[in-house]
Amino acid sequence: MSKRNENRPGYKKTRVGWIPEKWECTKLGIVVDFLDGKRIPLSEKERKNRQGRYPYYGASGIIDYVDDYIFDDELILLGEDGANIIERSSPLAFIVRGKIWVNNHAHVLKPKGKNTIGFICEYLESISYIKYNTGSAQPKLNQEVCQNIPIPLPPLPEQKKIAEIFSAWDRAIEQVGKLIDAKQRLKKGLMQQLLTGRMRFAEFGKPVRGKGELPEGWKACKLGACFKERKETNPDLPLLAITSDRGVIPRDEVERKDTSNADKSKYKRIAPGDIGYNTMRMWQGVSAVSTLEGIVSPAYTICTPRKGHSSSFFGYLFKYPPMIHLFHRFSQGLVSDTLNLKFRHLSQVKANVPSETEQTRIAAVLSTCDREIELLKKKQEKLRKQKKGLMQKLLTGEVRHPKFLKDEPEGPNNET
Repeated sequence: MSKRNENRPGYKKTRVGWIPEKWECTKLGIVVDFLDGKRIPLSEKERKNRQGRYPYYGASGIIDYVDDYIFDDELILLGEDGANIIERSSPLAFIVRGKIWVNNHAHVLKPKGKNTIGFICEYLESISYIKYNTGSAQPKLNQEVCQNIPIPLPPLPEQKKIAEIFSAWDRAIEQVGKLIDAKQRLKKGLMQQLLTGRMRFAEFGKPVRGKGELPEGWKACKLGACFKERKETNPDLPLLAITSDRGVIPRDEVERKDTSNADKSKYKRIAPGDIGYNTMRMWQGVSAVSTLEGIVSPAYTICTPRKGHSSSFFGYLFKYPPMIHLFHRFSQGLVSDTLNLKFRHLSQVKANVPSETEQTRIAAVLSTCDREIELLKKKQEKLRKQKKGLMQKLLTGEVRHPKFLKDEPEGPNNET
């Protein structure tokens, strides 16, 4: 809790730290009812037979939609087990409304009396659960432990005002999320049109109408005519990683543990403009255009574009679902875990390729979409950080709405 509140006039020391004197420190089990006994898990087979319109919730959100419901109320779901209890990669506590089905991986909480559901949920989302974890191999929050989680409770009017403030931030985050979804759908549609010639810039010729038709000025060729394989090594170069969502980045920016060999003599050089792909996962679309020079694991294949071919264009083409399907067809191996697409096999994949000038124009349009999506994601992340900062202050009473400071003792730290 906030150290700023310590020995502050009008504040008291409690199990959750120093909070305003008019606030109460209680236990979660006193302010909510646990409705866990009503939860019913569904097997995958049962879910397939229950396809419907009611959300089926688990610990981290909607899993499926089924044709029946258990609850019809305004409730809080709190994850009961799973890595998210420790990692917190997605919300652990969230509000649900209306007709829903819940499995046995999320506690179901219903506020008692007039307590504000928004305040309780925001507080549950703000705290760390590491000390409440009762699992060993799998993190778990059992009901008995959760019922004893201490929670600060302001008077009802202040609960409501705090919940209103957070709701405003949630709406802003949600609106930006909708813009991101819309931009991603736009990009997907543009890829379907531009990468097939069904939409073209007027100066390059007329768009095609039929599926599989070769646009005027395009050529059908094997990827071996567009790329050659780079097999260089240089252990003195920095170590890089190829990711499907962030592109080619320094290895130390990847969160997972570094499992690379100490001996980098066989690691492959990648240069700006090259396309690197995971030889074992190209059928899943794991490839990226590099803007950096460095070395990557021998598990990757490095493609250098031949003259007249834009790596930016092919970077998008390699992410196009029909092309990924071709990569799957040309991959060698008996089962998914052993599939691999070495360069000699990739070089046999055929693609319809426009002129280099048209390639560049297409890539520029799609790149603009990517930049807009990235800016929106940064804005959304900034809003999340602002809300997190507010949570640390409002849920501890460090900062309070002026309306609730009228009767507080005067002191040097009582400003908002």
